[in-house]
Amino acid sequence: MFLGKQEHLLSYNGEVLIFQLSKPKHVEGAADKTMNLCVRRMSFNRDTKLFVQKSSGLFSMRASHLKIEIICCSCATDSRTGIILPCILMKKKKRNNVFRYLLLLLHGSNQFEQSFYFKLDYELKEDIRLFTGPSVLWRHANKLFYISSDTCTVLSAPVQLSSVVWTGEIADEGTVVLGTGTACLPESEDEDEFSTSDRAIWGSEFFGYAVKTQKMLTGTCFMPHAYSRVVSSVYVCKNEISKKQLRISLVAITHKNQLIWFQDGLPKGVCELPYEKPCSVKTAVTSSSDLLFIVSFASGNICVVQRRDSLQVASKWQKVKSVLVDDFTGSGSEQLLLVLKDDSNTEVLSTFILTDLGEVNYASGINYKHDVPAAEGLQENGLLTVQALETRLQAGCTSVRELQQHLRLKKKVILESCRALIDLVEERTRILPTAKEVKCRGEYRSLLNSAEPFEGLVSLWDDVENPPHSLSKETSLASKVPEHFIEKLWQRVVGDSLVVGVELTASFYLSLSDVSLSLVMDQDFSLISPVIKCRNKIIKLNKAFSALSVSSCQIEPPPKKMKLDLHSKNDLKKEFPKRCSQVQLDGAKTVIAVTSLSPLLAFHHVCCVVLLHAKKQKRQNDSLQESKNITVLCGKIFLSLEDISNGKYSVKMLRDNSYCTGSMEDILAVLAVSVRFSFQIVSSGCTLTPVNSWLLGEMECTPFKECHDSIFCHKAGNVYGTVFNWTLKNPFEGVLTLFCRNLTVLFQCLHSLSRVLPPSCDVKLLRSGSKSILTEQLALALEKEILILRSSFFSKESKAENSLTWGNEPGKKISDVPVASLLDSEEGVQQFRKKLQNEREESVLSMNQTMNGALYQEIALKIAEAQLSSDMIVWRLS
Repeated sequence: MFLGKQEHLLSYNGEVLIFQLSKPKHVEGAADKTMNLCVRRMSFNRDTKLFVQKSSGLFSMRASHLKIEIICCSCATDSRTGIILPCILMKKKKRNNVFRYLLLLLHGSNQFEQSFYFKLDYELKEDIRLFTGPSVLWRHANKLFYISSDTCTVLSAPVQLSSVVWTGEIADEGTVVLGTGTACLPESEDEDEFSTSDRAIWGSEFFGYAVKTQKMLTGTCFMPHAYSRVVSSVYVCKNEISKKQLRISLVAITHKNQLIWFQDGLPKGVCELPYEKPCSVKTAVTSSSDLLFIVSFASGNICVVQRRDSLQVASKWQKVKSVLVDDFTGSGSEQLLLVLKDDSNTEVLSTFILTDLGEVNYASGINYKHDVPAAEGLQENGLLTVQALETRLQAGCTSVRELQQHLRLKKKVILESCRALIDLVEERTRILPTAKEVKCRGEYRSLLNSAEPFEGLVSLWDDVENPPHSLSKETSLASKVPEHFIEKLWQRVVGDSLVVGVELTASFYLSLSDVSLSLVMDQDFSLISPVIKCRNKIIKLNKAFSALSVSSCQIEPPPKKMKLDLHSKNDLKKEFPKRCSQVQLDGAKTVIAVTSLSPLLAFHHVCCVVLLHAKKQKRQNDSLQESKNITVLCGKIFLSLEDISNGKYSVKMLRDNSYCTGSMEDILAVLAVSVRFSFQIVSSGCTLTPVNSWLLGEMECTPFKECHDSIFCHKAGNVYGTVFNWTLKNPFEGVLTLFCRNLTVLFQCLHSLSRVLPPSCDVKLLRSGSKSILTEQLALALEKEILILRSSFFSKESKAENSLTWGNEPGKKISDVPVASLLDSEEGVQQFRKKLQNEREESVLSMNQTMNGALYQEIALKIAEAQLSSDMIVWRLS
């Protein structure tokens, strides 16, 4: 560069600082005695994709008979404020070979500050570095010198070195200079043998020198001494103190045109460089979290080495004037700015390349606004989107691992609970390990370095000698339940569904709303849960075959959802009042479980335990009831592929003399896998005789032999197997009930029916049952709600009165003592006043009675349960 216009580039906070040294314009009659140092702040414009000037500053120096040059510029920490500021080292050459050096600081307001200056009788040429202070360090005649803003005095380090390869900050040591020098072999035998032999062979060694503490650091923690003759520049990527030991990761370039990665003093990778004479190396962290090594060569070439599975040259450029690393686009990651040499244009930053070898790729001379308008938005937002997605992906992976661990533990709890339930019903004793045993086994497994942590399940009461009363009482209740409730256990296969039914005896007096079935696999499978997922239905058939089914998958009304959820199970129940008509109570009651068949057939042979769960209620204090859960073992069912292939459990619906010969189990199985829909059909002008003709004719239905009111559809196609029930209230009004497999079959049936109905007919979907039955059920539910409210109030009054104490002598009041005898003397009057005051206070206490928390919770649950039942019926009537 010529004296009239020197240029140095420096990146600072995403901006490019251009320092130029030039003489001011000559004015006639004025002496040329000054030199101007100008700075221009250039920022990247995301719209034009060019660097534009943001601001500028000026510093004037007297230059009479002096030669001024910019030696170097860098960013260093100001020890006064801790802020990193741009620093510029200037040189003024005087007469008699005296050199004056000036260090300037540039502030955010573009104002220059003179930090310090010093004079030398020689010129700085070798290994000049700027570091924290700000301070200046250099090497001269194999000696190390430095000066800082605190001392303003040139100091000499007591070391002899032939080169400085790196200067920077090291944990707990401050500023450290890493260099090479002639090996000094120790006289003692305490030194490491390998280090000593290494230095003896190569005749040189690495060493680190802490400037502040004047402490010598062992060079082998950086790299072996064998590399001391070939390494020309080093960049320390990471340093930390771990277990009181310094751990360092660095990359070095050599005279052999190699880039070597060192970890804790040992080489971990090497890469051949594409050009000769590498002179410096720096790093960049891009948007994809890749660590890039930028190597500069003396010829003006640049190459980038990428570190993934191995060190590889990712890209290279030629004729590069300067390379800067910073976040120029404001995306949160670093990019490379390559300022190219251009003889045709003298303007700085006129020819450049801005890239991160990924999403960001800009170059001068391209009109992005007109050439690629569609990619502009992607270029600006793509990087931020990728970063956000990577963060979400990492968080998602962590959540998945936590969920997997939670599911494994949950699975173990379910397996142990199922085994304990089966043993409880079959009256087998199951002993879980104690917490102490589990802890011992866990410690033993940790000694064996097990890959998986031990997760033991223990009883909640195994540290207590006598289990709680409720547990022992529940266990005895489950084992002493009489088995004569169960009349029959059967199973059927309908399509891809397995239907298991339990017929209850007439003596079964429990509420059907509290009855359910569970299917538990009897085999010991360690990889799957033994509990089979199924849905329950309760079917009551009276003598006229009026089927009422309760399904766990029915939709519930919004008011029910908003109220208190009792024991988290009421959303799966539809309660039937106990005071139903006598015809329904005399009918058969069957509890049915329906589950998918294909997962069970994967085991070829399956044995399942059938458990009946019910709630037994004991009446106390009029309508207050105490509920107890009971479990009854109904038996076992066996299933195999051979039985399915032979049709052993298939439903058989055949025609015999215009009747359907299906058994009661077959009928219940078909109803269980079907969805029930009821329609009210009203005709104002014509009778509904065509409906019966449509069922027996077009739909090819035949009545069941055991109950003529319901008929089975034998028509080929999707509608086969549909069950109809047609009830006429009068010739102009009737209710048609369909039990079909899915909605497609329902639509086909309704479409066929619409062609035979008169145009004046009105068809309305009934949600559940007839209006008269629901009205009766609503009256019973409201009556039950009132009784619970009344009984709960009286229970509260009685319990509160029993817990209240009147005075020091219970039961005694003022009226029990003769008043005249108390008023005869002054002491009697005082005693009367005292007793009157006590009675007033007790009266106030009786008016402000409090209720026990457990009593309040019990009353609130019973009231909410009654309100849920009435809300359900009101929703059905609406």
